[in-house]
This record gives sequence, C-alpha cells and structure tokens, in this order.
Amino acid sequence: MYSNKENVNILTALLVAHGIRHAVCCPGSRNSPIVHNLNACPDIQCYPVTDERSAGFYALGMSQALKAPVVVCVTSGTAVLNLAPAVAEAYYQHIPLVVISADRPQAWIDQLDGQTLPQPDALGRFVRKAVSLPEPHNEEEHWYCNRLVNEALLVRHAPVHINVPISEPLFDYSVAQLPAERKIELLPADIANTTLTHVCRMFLQAKRPMLIAGQPMNPHLDEAVCLVADNEDYVPDFVLYTGGSIVSKRVKLFLRKAKETWAVNETGEVNDTFMNLTHVIQGDGAMVADMMRFNLEQQPHPFVEKWQQLLDKVQQSVAAYEPAYSQMAAVKFFERRQESGDRSQKFCFHYANSSAIRLANIYAQHPVYCNRGVNGIEGSLSTAAGFSCVTDENVFCVIGDLSFFYDQNALWNRNLRGNLRILLLNNGRGGIFNLLKGLEESPARDRFVAAEHHTSAEGICQQNNITYLKAENMDEMQQGIDTLLYIESERPVLLEVFTDPAEDERVFRDYYKSISDI
Repeated sequence: MYSNKENVNILTALLVAHGIRHAVCCPGSRNSPIVHNLNACPDIQCYPVTDERSAGFYALGMSQALKAPVVVCVTSGTAVLNLAPAVAEAYYQHIPLVVISADRPQAWIDQLDGQTLPQPDALGRFVRKAVSLPEPHNEEEHWYCNRLVNEALLVRHAPVHINVPISEPLFDYSVAQLPAERKIELLPADIANTTLTHVCRMFLQAKRPMLIAGQPMNPHLDEAVCLVADNEDYVPDFVLYTGGSIVSKRVKLFLRKAKETWAVNETGEVNDTFMNLTHVIQGDGAMVADMMRFNLEQQPHPFVEKWQQLLDKVQQSVAAYEPAYSQMAAVKFFERRQESGDRSQKFCFHYANSSAIRLANIYAQHPVYCNRGVNGIEGSLSTAAGFSCVTDENVFCVIGDLSFFYDQNALWNRNLRGNLRILLLNNGRGGIFNLLKGLEESPARDRFVAAEHHTSAEGICQQNNITYLKAENMDEMQQGIDTLLYIESERPVLLEVFTDPAEDERVFRDYYKSISDI
C-alpha cells in the first residue's frame, strides 16, 4: 500500500518510470510519506542514513559506482541545507543526484511553524533544476505536478532538487497501487542515429498525424481550426511540434485534444504546450520538419492530405476576402505589395505582439520575427531597429500604437539608417481588447485596459529625423505603403495608418464569419 498523497505518488511512479532504482533515506516525519513509498516500491532499494551531511555523500558514492541517478530524501527544514556540500561536489563532478526534500505547505513558510524555511531554491546554482511540486486538486494541477517531475528527471549529468510540500495528515497509507503516469523522454536528433527514422515511421504509421510549426506559424491554421470546430475527424492522434511559440489560443486548445506530442527543439527543454507531450527531441526543428516533408512527398498520408485540402479552401477564402479600410486592410495590402514587388530586393519582417502578429498569421507568407518568448509589447521596435543596424537588407517593422509609443526611444539612436521601415497601425488604443468577450461590460475597458489615447507619431519622427508619412483612408494607405516599400532614403521611414477601433473590430469579426461560411 502507498501513501494517499497524490504528489508523492506521482513522484514515486515517475522515479520508477525513469529507471531510478536506489534511494538514501534520512529520518523525519514530514518526509515519511515519501520514504514509505520508496520502501514499499519493489523497484527501489532503500538505504537508511541518519546524518543528512553523510547521506548526501553516500548517495554521491552510489551514483559514481552505478553510473546512474540516485535519490537522497530528507525531511523539511534545515535537513536540505545539510546536503549542500555533497550537492556542490556532485555538481562539479557532473553526478546525477536526485535531492528530494519534504516541505510544509507554502502558507506556513516564515510563520514560526516547526521546521520551516524557504526550500525551493535552497541549493542555489549547485543544482541544474529545482522544482516544487503542487498538491493537486484538479486535472490541471496533476498535469503540472507530472510535468515538473519529468522536467527534473530529464536532466543529465547534474544534481536536481525536487521539493515536495505535504499537508497533514501525513500517515494515511490507503492507496493500493501507484498511478500510471505519463513519462516524457529526451532523445537526441542525430541523423546517423535511429531517432529520426523512428519518428518518421511513427508519423507515417499514425492514423491522424500532424506536423506543427511554431513561430512562424502554419499559415491559416487558426482559421481552419475555427472551421472544423468540434469535428473529431480532424483531431490528430500524433503531433510532431517543431518551432517556437504559437500565437493562436484556439489552436493550442484544439491540439490539447491530441493523444500525444513529440516536440523538437535545440535545447531539449520540456515545453508541454498541448499538455500531452511524451518525447522531446533535442535537435534542429527545421531539419526534422524538412525530413518529414520529404517523406510525405514520397509517401503521402491521407490525414495530412485531408488537412491540406481544408487549408487550401481557407487560403482561397482568405485571398478572396477584401477588407474595408482598417488595420487588416493595411497589413493585407502591405503583404500583397511586397510579395508582388521586385524579387531582387531582400526584406526582413518584424511584427510586434498583439493585433500585429495576429494579422501576420493571416497574411504573411514568409518568415516573421516576433518577440513571442514572453509576448510583451515592449521592445519590438528596438529589436527591429537593432536588427537593421547590422544588415543591409530593408527591415520592416509592423507595429501597433501602444507598442510603438511604449518603445519610441528606439528611434533616438544615431546608428539608424534608411533600411528601417515602420508601418504603424494607430487606432488610438489596444485594439485587441475589443475582441475579448465580456470585457465590453467593464466601464474601465477603454481608458484603463485598452489605454485609449489621441497620440500621433509625427512629432516623434520630426525630433528623430525620421521620414514621416500618414494615411487616413484606403487611397492614402495604399500610396503610403508603396512609398514605404520602395522609397530611397538615408534615414528610417515611418507610415502611420490611422483607423477606427470599432471598424477594425467589425472587419476582423467579418473576416472570420466569411471563413465559417465556406
């Protein structure tokens, strides 16, 4: 029988799944549910050691001999601090110690309760990964706990720290068996290895496989997902995820219905965006995606073709939809004009966050730079400006008003040249907030949430010697974009397109209605 503490059972099940077979256990009451489980588990051999300072080195020696991770488990309070010398030694020897510390619930830290101190970062930089597990009360917290344990146990050649808060009562051992927990595996993407061949085979043998690229996003996937709605025939069972972040919340929610995801990234990080990650391939996502596309050309898959047919229908609808004068019209015309222009000219494209990058997802047919690591509105103009300083290509920055005015000091720079071009979409507010259902009920929306304003970039351009253009209707916008694209200039050029936020909202909603009608 095992403890009734869910986080302890998740931890124990994953220790076994990741092949950990030895544990040094120190005495204590708060860690007794963990020690009970380790002792009850037939796959783990336990070794009692009373002195935590000595226990850490016991575990280090075992790991040296076994060339495998070894657990050292301690109770709450100063116990974990006593492991610091052994953990520091393990860090510099690249020994995979797994430190497991029991803890009091977070509410009782620094409240003069017995054996409490802030434990999650107690071992500092001497561990490669430190996590503190939740005590799950729902499915999402269970997923979070599972993911944190997997993240820690995927670390190679270094100590890690897993902190386990445990609420009282502590001594209930009424669970008959450990849960079947999802194990995430880390695989190297070596072209000479069998890994990629195995991935390709799994993809092609799956009934409903899907190849997903992050930044830049698969064109029109958001619209296609909107169209299929709850049709289970389009839900994948195997997702191969290569690339960066995904802008569309709708797409992320849809892909959480998939059975499993294999992710490819160069760092080997666990990014469990769809909550069903089972494998991380450490390698070049673009290379893996290209290899998969080559295999699909040789051996087409009916589910992939089904999705491609849907995406082709959406693409035709997107191309046919002609938005009225709005931010959407500006981005569509901008993208269409540069695509049909002189192909000998080389362009680089930076889009700011919020509405700008969502419009790029609709119309951009080329790689796009966007600060989607954290998705903040700050720094988008500075990033594009810095990019322009070290290239001779024309660098275009498409940016909304709040993001632009927040980062206006990017233009206060003597290094700037005429290869920086800025398309500023100014509707006098954070337009994205008009699209959030329910927010219209708040009287604070316009002034405090959307930051309504009546500011123009003209003065900023004058003081920084930036060529300034503006547009207030369709003809001026089209002429301005042509000028922005092709004018010869020694200094940066900015086109400010003024639109009405209510009309921007209407056009955006009308666009999605046109998609749903196909």
